[in-house]
Amino acid sequence: AAGAAAHSDHGRNVALALRAVAKGEAPAYQIKDERKLRRVARDLGIKEEGRSNQEVALELAEKALEDWGRQEGELLNIRRAPPKRQEIWRKLGIVPRGIDREIAEAMHRTGMGTDQDADHLLDLALKVSLVDGWGGSMLSTDISDILFGTPMPIASKSNLGALKEDEVNIIVHGHEPTLAEVIVDVVKDPEILAYAKSKGAKGINLLGMCCSGNELLMRHGVPMAGNFLQQELVLATGAVEAFVADYQCIMEGTQTASQKLHTKVITTSPKCKITGATHIEFEESHAIEIAKKIVRLAIDNYPNRGRTNIPDISSPMVAGFSHEYISYMQGGRFRESFRPFNDAIIQGRIRGAVGVVGCNNAQTVHDEAHINIVKELIKNDIAVVTTGCNAVACAKYGLLTPEVMDMAGPGLREVCMAIGIPPVLHLGSCVDNSRILTILTQMAMEGGLGDDISDLPVAGIAPEWMHEKALAIGVYFVDTGFYPNFGLGA
Repeated sequence: AAGAAAHSDHGRNVALALRAVAKGEAPAYQIKDERKLRRVARDLGIKEEGRSNQEVALELAEKALEDWGRQEGELLNIRRAPPKRQEIWRKLGIVPRGIDREIAEAMHRTGMGTDQDADHLLDLALKVSLVDGWGGSMLSTDISDILFGTPMPIASKSNLGALKEDEVNIIVHGHEPTLAEVIVDVVKDPEILAYAKSKGAKGINLLGMCCSGNELLMRHGVPMAGNFLQQELVLATGAVEAFVADYQCIMEGTQTASQKLHTKVITTSPKCKITGATHIEFEESHAIEIAKKIVRLAIDNYPNRGRTNIPDISSPMVAGFSHEYISYMQGGRFRESFRPFNDAIIQGRIRGAVGVVGCNNAQTVHDEAHINIVKELIKNDIAVVTTGCNAVACAKYGLLTPEVMDMAGPGLREVCMAIGIPPVLHLGSCVDNSRILTILTQMAMEGGLGDDISDLPVAGIAPEWMHEKALAIGVYFVDTGFYPNFGLGA
C-alpha cells in the first residue's frame, strides 16, 4: 500500500499539472508531444479529432484524475493489457476500482484485528499493486511524456566526477519532474548566469540524483551525480551549493551531513519537510519564480564553499529509450513493431529479456549485485532493460554505452547491431517501469510467442531493493505475468 501510494501520488501530481497547463494556469509549461497526447487520448476513449491540444489535454487530465477517486468500475489502463491477462485479473477479482479506494481499503484491512486470512491478504496485495503499475505509474509516464517530451536516445555522463570545481553545483533529487524541468531552463537564463559570474562562478552545473535525475537525464541529458547510496557522498565532496529534494528516497541523514559543509538542503514538496532544511514550496502556477529563487539561493552560497574533493571518476552513457523509440527502431515511424525482437527470440538468437530495476541497499555492497547480474545476463544473450537506481549503477560502470556490445553474447550482439540499440536500455525513473509493461504487452500482441505476457521469456529482478515501492513493483510484475526475483546480492 505504501509503495503504490508513493508512485500513484506522484502520478496524481503530474495529472494535476497537465490540467493546470490545459487551463492556462501554469505558463511555464506546454504540451511538448502532441502525437503522444492524441494517442493516449484515443487509448482512454477520448475524441481528439478536430479539437485543440488544450481541449484534449483538459479532458485527458480530468479523465485520468477520475482514476484516483473512482468508487466502482475499473482503472482506465487495464484495457491496455493483453485480453487474456485482463480475463485472469477479472476471474481472480483483483481488478482495481479506483487508486485511492484500493489503497485506503488496504490500510483498513491491514489494521489490527481486521483481515486475518493470508490468501485474502495476498489477493489484496495483487490488487493494490495493479493500482501502481497499471494505474498511477502508467498515467505518470504517459502524462510526463506529453508535458515534457517522450525520451529519445541522448548522451550524457554519470558519477561524482560530473561535479565542477569552478561552477555552482546544484543537485536535483527525488522523483517528481515538474520543478526540475523548470530548473533546467532557469540555469540557462542569461540573467541568472550573469548573477552566478558576479559571485565568482564560471557557470551553473545541474546534476541529477535518483529518479528526478533520471527524468532530466532521459529528456535533457543532464548528468547523473549518482544513485541512492551516493547522496551523502556527493555532499562530502564539499562542492554542492544546493541539494534540492522533493520526496521519496531522501536519506534522513542528508540534512545532518550538510551541516558539516556549506551545502543547503532545500525541500520543495508540501509532502516532505526535513527538520533544519530550507523549505521552498513549489507551485506550478509560479514555477519560474520559485525555480529562480532556488537557483539564486544556490548561487549566493557559492562564495561560502570551502575545501573540495571531487573524484576524477565519471563514465559516458546513452539513455532515453522510451518504448515508443524502441518500437520505432524496429520498423520506422509508419511500421512501428516488435516483430524483429520477437523473431530473434523465436529463431533462438536471443533467449529473452529481463528488467533489472530497483534501489540500493546498505546491507550489501553498493551496486555489486546490479552490475554482476546485468553483465551475466547480456553475456548469455538476454537483453536488459533498466530503470531507477539500477540504471544509474549501469551508467557508472560503463554498461550504457555502445562499447558494452563486446560484453554481450553473439546472438544478442547481432540483434542489437541490426536494430541499432545497445543490449542494456535505460528506460527512465522508477515510475517508468510502466514502460516495461507496455513493451511486454506489445510483444505479446505482436504474436509468435503466445497471446499473453506469461508466454514470453521475460523476468524482473530487483537485486538491492529497500523501498516499499520496489515491493509494489515486484508484485505487479507477478500480476502482469512474468517471473520476479528479489534479493540482496546473494
